Amino acid sequence: MASFVRTLTTASLLPAAVAVTALSHSSLFPSFRFPVKSDLPLPASLLSASALRSFEAVSNPFRANAALHMESVAVDAKPYDEQTGVLPELMTEFMVDMTCEGCVSAVKNNMLKLDGVSGVDVDLSNQVVRVIGSIPVKTMLEALEQTGRNARLIGQGNPNDFLVSSAVAEFKGPKIFGVVRLAQVNMELSRIEASFSGLSHGKHGWSINEYGDLTRGAASTGKTFNPANHLSEDKALGDLGTLEVAENGEAHFSGSKEKLRVSDLIGRSIVVYEKEDKSDSGIAAAVIARSAGVGENYKKICTCDGITIWEST
Repeated sequence: MASFVRTLTTASLLPAAVAVTALSHSSLFPSFRFPVKSDLPLPASLLSASALRSFEAVSNPFRANAALHMESVAVDAKPYDEQTGVLPELMTEFMVDMTCEGCVSAVKNNMLKLDGVSGVDVDLSNQVVRVIGSIPVKTMLEALEQTGRNARLIGQGNPNDFLVSSAVAEFKGPKIFGVVRLAQVNMELSRIEASFSGLSHGKHGWSINEYGDLTRGAASTGKTFNPANHLSEDKALGDLGTLEVAENGEAHFSGSKEKLRVSDLIGRSIVVYEKEDKSDSGIAAAVIARSAGVGENYKKICTCDGITIWEST
């Protein structure tokens, strides 16, 4: 039975996610150029002649507004704080509670103060803020909230090149809580951000595992994910290394991983282990699900309960 659940999880979820996304590419909308202030040049890796080309086939008008070609960024697969402190750049979208041009100015000014932010665009009519940068989502959210406004992450990734560019795994307790976000930078590089609470102080191993089967918790998620084209490597592709947990039980991770493709991970799981060497069966697990990419989630009303995004928990 467990093998059937594993097969169902890994085989059925990915085609569904890709199919739903592919359907949206049937509509055509006017071309659009990402608005860039003349005094705010974007880095050469993001803004080039190809970056400003017309986009004639995109999934929806909102995605057209966010379209920006993301070129290859070469980064070693290590946590950012062990190298230069710089993550590969992505576009990240937030829904921000704004009502006037004063709000727009306050948000832009606060975001542009951050090291690692190279571009900010504000869409007041949709209450959307788009940020191009190399800093963690947590840092950007804190900067937005410092302006006295509610803010929610609504999308992240490459707004042009991938059918499935973002994924998320949520750990919902009862003891360990957390969220892991994965975003495709290019076909050979993904960015990973994670925050956890409720863990014991010290070092914990964590990984992407083969199956999203949680019938026996982490114990039924299989081995560490390792595709056939990666078998010759020393470490499995899904080995995420070590989480450093503070005395308050919290852990935060920001890094990137080469050769990891988000579309291959939908329906699998992320597992946290009690021991650093992953010799135990795991203490918490969460299924990896497709999440909204850039321009795919501009809802202000939650369909689950009918309340506004600002009132939702």
